[in-house]
Amino acid sequence: MNVYVTGLLWVAGAVALGAGIAFLVRRVGLDEGRPDNNEAAGQVFTIVGGLQAVLVSFVLISLFDGVTQAGDGASSEAHSLVATAWAADALPEPARSEVLRLSREYAETVIEREWPQLQAEQEVTGPGWTQLDRMRVAIADARIDTGDEWESGRKAEAQTQLVTLYEQREARVAESADRGLGPVVWFVLALGSFITVVLSNLFGGTRLWTHMILVTTLAGMIMLLLFAIYQLQNPFGDDAKLGPDAFELARERLG
Repeated sequence: MNVYVTGLLWVAGAVALGAGIAFLVRRVGLDEGRPDNNEAAGQVFTIVGGLQAVLVSFVLISLFDGVTQAGDGASSEAHSLVATAWAADALPEPARSEVLRLSREYAETVIEREWPQLQAEQEVTGPGWTQLDRMRVAIADARIDTGDEWESGRKAEAQTQLVTLYEQREARVAESADRGLGPVVWFVLALGSFITVVLSNLFGGTRLWTHMILVTTLAGMIMLLLFAIYQLQNPFGDDAKLGPDAFELARERLG
């Protein structure tokens, strides 16, 4: 289902629930236009609503930062892949051709196989680790017989870039396995949102329909923020708009 349609359904459900609660409270619980509780209710609502706003803001900012970090990590990983292949270009055959071929295959693996798994929140599988291991062996077995310091330095650079590539890949795979908020955080978000909406019904002095509009607006806005949090739990998902662009560019550079 389209993300916008899903979001509208979430908000519509919250609006309907908020309207029902507001109607019942004003018709059954409180008398129409009863303003005596406004001052006390306002103080409590300010504290509870403020705490809920801080929590929601903190979670949203953390998730946005997670998407940014995932994008930066993918870009760094692709850069290290290209840097490894370019450094290995100074190695003698067959290491030079082997590293270049494996670099291309690794980029293909990430784009065609791993990224769809990341988007679908599946376990990352495939030959990615094996390809890096074979690159490591090819670079390590390359013999520099000429004693050329430049060639030795390029071999060391290739090994250094490959180690960085290992680390960045491990971070990406670990991040894909440790995604989403814990049940405790979701419990606090959901219960805090419900309490905030319920507390808004303690205010008096407005007509029934005006009161219902205020409560449903609050409920819809809170649900909209919760929906954004839900969608941003996976930084590699379609809704985060984080694609394998860096690896596609690396594949072009590698030829």
